[in-house]
Amino acid sequence: MERNGSILVIDDDDATRSSLCEVLAGAGYRTQAAAGGMEGLDALASGEQDAVLLDLVMPSVDGFEVLRRYREQGGRAPVVVLSALSEAEDVVRAMRLGASDYLPKPYEVSELELVLRRALDGRPPRPSATPPPSAPPRPAPEPGIEGEAVATVTLSAAMERVWALVERVADTDVPVLLVGESGVGKDVVARRIHAASHRAARPFVKINCAALPGELLESELFGHEKGAFTGAHAEKPGKFELAHQGTIFLDEIGEMDPRLQAKLLQVLQDEEYYRVGGKRSIRVDARVVVATNVDLESAIEKGAFREDLYYRLNVVTLRVPSLRERKEDVAPLVRHFVEKYRRRYGGGLEKVPDEVMARFHEYDWPGNVRELENLVRRLVVLKDPAMVLGELAPARLAAAPVPLVASAPSGMNIAQNVAVPPKPPEPLALHAPLPEDAPLKEVGKRAARIAEREAILRALGRTGWNKRKAAARLQISYKALLYKIKECEIVDPRNAAMID
Repeated sequence: MERNGSILVIDDDDATRSSLCEVLAGAGYRTQAAAGGMEGLDALASGEQDAVLLDLVMPSVDGFEVLRRYREQGGRAPVVVLSALSEAEDVVRAMRLGASDYLPKPYEVSELELVLRRALDGRPPRPSATPPPSAPPRPAPEPGIEGEAVATVTLSAAMERVWALVERVADTDVPVLLVGESGVGKDVVARRIHAASHRAARPFVKINCAALPGELLESELFGHEKGAFTGAHAEKPGKFELAHQGTIFLDEIGEMDPRLQAKLLQVLQDEEYYRVGGKRSIRVDARVVVATNVDLESAIEKGAFREDLYYRLNVVTLRVPSLRERKEDVAPLVRHFVEKYRRRYGGGLEKVPDEVMARFHEYDWPGNVRELENLVRRLVVLKDPAMVLGELAPARLAAAPVPLVASAPSGMNIAQNVAVPPKPPEPLALHAPLPEDAPLKEVGKRAARIAEREAILRALGRTGWNKRKAAARLQISYKALLYKIKECEIVDPRNAAMID
């Protein structure tokens, strides 16, 4: 399957280079190959790569030098470092020079594809000659930051208040808890905190606590020693180690396993920890920013979140408003995303039709900025407004706000900690309208399907699109839920890669 990704492989070993290109081509990527550092720099000068696989140990111009020159020249494609080197200082050095991720040799093909997909999902947009005709965006993430920031193009007073608060807390170096619905751009705020702090020149490292099971998350956060478990072929530094003197952003902290919460609390208190399988403590100085879209106080009552960790993290709390609370941002965001995806795909829809823009302003945006970006991307590529109009229902009356995070007894909560609970979107017209003389059986099937779709969307919204939790809430099997999601034409608004 074509993944719309061009990968440059820079490795001086002929066999390794050929093998990588073959694996990537089989996975649907377009590939380029360079047999050394200088050849790699020449290839990078074209700026046509979506990602780079870079060997560190090469004669003459090594991978570190390639990475340094590439970033200094403004290169922004994600770079995944591949090397037999296992020393943590080499990994940290590569990350500080702007690497997006690190994979030690030998590696499994599935692990390579996962790391590469993660890098591509977080690639920054290629620069354009002229900025979009909207409010000027705030500074882009520094090279080496994992994940791509959702646009910080804003016109609303609500978001300007957030940015003002960010400037106030950025240099305080205390933990920050970001709250708000899924897709509002909490990661953007986290990056802005980092960029405005004295740590801006150091790494910003992000990890999604809901994306990995507990054992893997522990290894990702704290690293592991060689032989610590099956598949641990070499020592690997954790995200905390890579974020030393920088910022670590723990997204969806509410999904973290309680056992890991205890280890995280130890890191916050003592600024040291042990790798998985390690016997020596590692000291780390990293500013911690966390985010959640769940009510942590309710999680504490249920025993799913440690109270002592909550109070340790809840020194400063910032609430990021939903998109329906800041409709003024819809138009500039749309322009930004149109430009972004026109650059990425080399053309496409130039302007969103007025009819669609009107519906955008009426819509409630349960998936927030992430859902808006996904729909604009589809419009740019398919150039057919009908492909998105069916998903946009007129705005509904907002429900009364409910507390999301209460102010801690001590600390500095400087933003209003209330949020409108997410509501599922109105059901789609899944097919063309039924004829007036449609059989009653067909009418019943359509009504049942629409009702099922609404119930599934509601469950997914309340679980942060965690399908296993949604299946449990709906009292059906995980496999049955996946089938229903496909049958009801449900698209995860966070999945910006759905049309690749």
